[in-house]
Amino acid sequence: MRLLVCTALLIISSARSAAAQKMFAVKYSGQADLKVHVVDFVGQADLKVFKVSSAGQAGKNDGRWYFTDYQGQADKKIFFVDYPGQADLKIAFVKYQGQAGWNNTSKKHLLY
Repeated sequence: MRLLVCTALLIISSARSAAAQKMFAVKYSGQADLKVHVVDFVGQADLKVFKVSSAGQAGKNDGRWYFTDYQGQADKKIFFVDYPGQADLKIAFVKYQGQAGWNNTSKKHLLY
């Protein structure tokens, strides 16, 4: 029984951290898990992103991103590309936390 409880807790904690949105911007595309393009208008974005000031505020795949100082702290390594056609995900940064979220939920799997 104890083993079952420990296993369940491990699975739950892994699932929760897998969806956390701690990001690190890499310098080279080959280092990235995901290529991202920042669009000018929120209507063009797959995801509207709000940058939070601490890791504890990072969302669970809801558009609240925390940018880490070190690559090893991040859940995803991203590379910012110049053109939308190069991107796996198009984002727009928003001013308010309540504006964050998905426009295109078919891309949601990219951040798990």
